[in-house]
Amino acid sequence: MSTDLTFTDDGVDVVYEGTEFELEKDLIEDATGKGYRDVTDHEVLQIVAEDPDLDGEPVRIGDVL
Repeated sequence: MSTDLTFTDDGVDVVYEGTEFELEKDLIEDATGKGYRDVTDHEVLQIVAEDPDLDGEPVRIGDVL
């Protein structure tokens, strides 16, 4: 199964193995030790999944928004 991430100004909407939830901006910053816009999609995937498939180049959330 895939993991779908949708980035917003408030956090990331996640669909992981059929379960939908939101990772709040503050939680992501606390988990990574970085500002929200400097966190990459790969780092968010590593928060969500134990052993994520990290294909392609990482993309900063700031570049997506």
